[in-house]
Amino acid sequence: MKILIVGVGYVGLVTGLCLSEFGYQIIFVDKNKEKLDNLKKSKCPFYEPGIDQLLDKHLNETKRINFSSNLSNSMKNIDIVFISVGTPSRRLEDEADLTSVFEVSKEIASNINNYCVIVTKSTVPVGTTRKIKEIISQQINKNKFDVVSNPEFLREGSAINDFMRPDRVIIGTESKKSEEVMKEIYRPLFLKETPIISTSIETAEIIKYASNSFLATKIAFINEVADLCEVSGANVQDVAKAMGLDRRIGSKFLNAGPGYGGSCFPKDVKAFSSTALKAGIKLSIVDAVNNSNKLRPIKIANKISNYYNNELKNVVLTLLGLSFKPNTDDIRDSTSIIIAKELINRGAIVNAYDPKAKYNAQKEINEIKYFDSAYEACYQSNGLIIATEWNEFRGLDLNKIKKILVKPVIFDLRNIYSKKETNLLGIEYFGIGS
Repeated sequence: MKILIVGVGYVGLVTGLCLSEFGYQIIFVDKNKEKLDNLKKSKCPFYEPGIDQLLDKHLNETKRINFSSNLSNSMKNIDIVFISVGTPSRRLEDEADLTSVFEVSKEIASNINNYCVIVTKSTVPVGTTRKIKEIISQQINKNKFDVVSNPEFLREGSAINDFMRPDRVIIGTESKKSEEVMKEIYRPLFLKETPIISTSIETAEIIKYASNSFLATKIAFINEVADLCEVSGANVQDVAKAMGLDRRIGSKFLNAGPGYGGSCFPKDVKAFSSTALKAGIKLSIVDAVNNSNKLRPIKIANKISNYYNNELKNVVLTLLGLSFKPNTDDIRDSTSIIIAKELINRGAIVNAYDPKAKYNAQKEINEIKYFDSAYEACYQSNGLIIATEWNEFRGLDLNKIKKILVKPVIFDLRNIYSKKETNLLGIEYFGIGS
């Protein structure tokens, strides 16, 4: 079975490389020739644990993958096409920008020869896959293709494991033929007893947005509970632990912090609400989550600023962590970056260190002073902000930190340390929700 992946971004590359692990021949197509040239040299455009090894293996050992910038030539004898191009939020509206999805659909339609299945892997609003079918039907007989919605549930930092050991696989189809094709693709997962759920196309599209919006809701909820804990003397970590023991609630995504970021939750929450509004439905809970999360980093910046009596001019602050989460170099909608910008706007000087996201951050904001280690970034600083929970930040030499900070105070936005242990060392400590 030959598979074509259109769009070699995060989702497309991870999907294709993991499918090549199943033994399939994969052709990746992307318009960015520089990116393709680097991939042909086994250079991945982003950091993701394990992906470099997979890329090198299937490029140089199994030779199951190829890269091309020409979609027309790549369509020959293809059985399945995965559309995995970007769907960013529009600047003026909150809806997903589907320009690339529809452009690719037109190009695919012009090059279909034999029967093939067109799979929407990009995160798209309900109704999009049906629109793709309409576009292709204008050029090709309906008997020559089927469309499928197959949403991804990949977490940056653990994407390969998420693909190879998923909680479920969702297949939105309208024909038995395309359903069987998709089940054959994922047969190796079925043998591992992974639930493969067949639904309508529209149901599959909503499952993706509903899932991400619900997880975002848990994050926003526990962050607001943390605010109440701080003023009432309660401890949000104990609250979350007790809540999580209730199987109806579960413990995941109940970690209070500076808010969610990244390439998925912020845009998906907004797009879900926008899509519903077009259908005459107001998702008031989802809207509240979006608004709460927008305010969250500003609240954190206010909290830090208040400690310095709102006089941050020339106050040096160290920020550890620039990526929106650990084990990735992705800084899209990173709360760390938002907080840094807010503090700089108030006059602070921000020193920063991140194990992987430094170079992406430098493209985004040059007002930050970047360092190559946590300790270098702390030197002569008036306070330390732990913004991303990279593992290497969990084992900091706090005695050393105390000595090199001008003022020994830690703002722990991820509750990595405890007030008790830091106070014993003579360090002021401010966590989240306690």
